[in-house]
Amino acid sequence: MMNRPLVLASTSPYRRALLERLGLPFTCAAPQVDERRLADESPTELATRLARAKAEAVAAAHPQALIIGSDQVAVIDGEITGKPGSRERAEEQLRRASGRCSELLTGLCLLDARDGSFQLDCVPFRVHFRRLDDATIARYLDREQPYDCAGACKAEGLGVTLLERFEGDDPNALIGLPLIRLVTMLQTAGVKIP
Repeated sequence: MMNRPLVLASTSPYRRALLERLGLPFTCAAPQVDERRLADESPTELATRLARAKAEAVAAAHPQALIIGSDQVAVIDGEITGKPGSRERAEEQLRRASGRCSELLTGLCLLDARDGSFQLDCVPFRVHFRRLDDATIARYLDREQPYDCAGACKAEGLGVTLLERFEGDDPNALIGLPLIRLVTMLQTAGVKIP
């Protein structure tokens, strides 16, 4: 049971669907945050900074709430691949990922808007891609169009066909909201789950 409002600082349908699995009432709010990387910022620092910034961006409108902020960064060989935004960029990202490992770093923040205190973490998850030829990539992009997904692979959908294996403690981190870590944060904040 929740005796305080819970707000997901995201309009992502993927994060919303994951949070619904916990059976807690919540609302969604759209955070207005500049997501550009700062100079000399590591991928982990970027993911955690943006998760916190997203939670803080909606705090004023929800002063009694516990606010969940999350952001995901895809990395190959230390380089951020980001959300492709277009077919051409998605093709490039998938060609680069072919036969390689991509690390997804999900920043997670639980902010108590009453006093500004927060819990912050970064949950890693690795995906190993199969070898992908141009025809496979084209068929995938024709059907899935994952232009809003970090690394151009929607693993909760047809993107799973591009993958060979997963490594990580929480499979939900793959989709962008690490529920195992979030439950611990919520429990620390006094929320009873289940």
